[in-house]
Amino acid sequence: MLSEFSLIDRFFARRAANLRSSKVTGSALGIGDDCALLAPRPGEMLAISTDMLVEGRHFFADVDPEALGHKALAVNLSDLAAMGAQPQAFTLAFSLPKADEPWLAAFSNGLFALAERHDCELIGGDTTGGPLNLCLTVFGSVPPHAALRRDAARPGDDIWISGTLGDARAGLGVQRGEWTAHASDAATFRHALERPEPRVALGLALRGIAHAALDLSDGLAGDLMHILERSSMRASVDVDAVPRSDALRRLAPEIQRRCTLAGGDDYELCFTAPATARAAVEAAAQKAAVPVTRIGTISALDATTDRPAIAWRNAAGAPLTLTLQGFDHFHAE
Repeated sequence: MLSEFSLIDRFFARRAANLRSSKVTGSALGIGDDCALLAPRPGEMLAISTDMLVEGRHFFADVDPEALGHKALAVNLSDLAAMGAQPQAFTLAFSLPKADEPWLAAFSNGLFALAERHDCELIGGDTTGGPLNLCLTVFGSVPPHAALRRDAARPGDDIWISGTLGDARAGLGVQRGEWTAHASDAATFRHALERPEPRVALGLALRGIAHAALDLSDGLAGDLMHILERSSMRASVDVDAVPRSDALRRLAPEIQRRCTLAGGDDYELCFTAPATARAAVEAAAQKAAVPVTRIGTISALDATTDRPAIAWRNAAGAPLTLTLQGFDHFHAE
């Protein structure tokens, strides 16, 4: 039977050591001591983010462990992408009901495949027995004045979205039996739900171009409000311009709207940039090989408006009355 330390060594420490040896710049001290030692890149600040994934809340019990390993790190790397930060390292703390070797092998394969792709080193963590629960903290670096923050949106900014929205929520709906989809579309939705792609390259390419940014983890309606509240702004959004996949377009219109505007788990970037930077945004997207779509505009609060808000409109500019809210971990749908 695997002990705690043999588990760490077999499935994580050895892979981490291999990754560290291949890095141009690694941690000063990684796995094996009481603390890891990590320094930011010269002239840059550390960007740090933590995410927790809980069985039954963030993933189903029968999820493919390799996909879960991928997603556990992907959602953290997505936070770095939203700040325009370059990944450096991460820690992993988790509880497991039992030391299941095939499960651990698949999970670590998914985790390290993504870590190696982004040159992000595992530098420590913790393990214990208990309900399946994963907690990762990721570290990146970014120049002091290049970080993309939520509080930097300005009047006249365009609102942009990377990729497409709604497939992950559509996949959740299929798995829950809320609606049905053709087999190929259901596979597309499940892939989006289980294997989100962190937009790290796009975040880096948007340095000096975008004003404000965040990653869409809890749905456009809720997450865009974070930018508006932190920046003290309002927004107008063309609902029909919100990008969606061909698979999602084959679902009923009301399901499409629910998934794209309030679905969550997309991990695409939502960012603002001045209208004069449209060509630069398109060039950054091309450099990162990620499509982007302009969906609305930012405006200042006026004397009759006492709080940030989103005005939803259709392609013709007609106002829409929508009741939307983002995902809430304590009041999940």
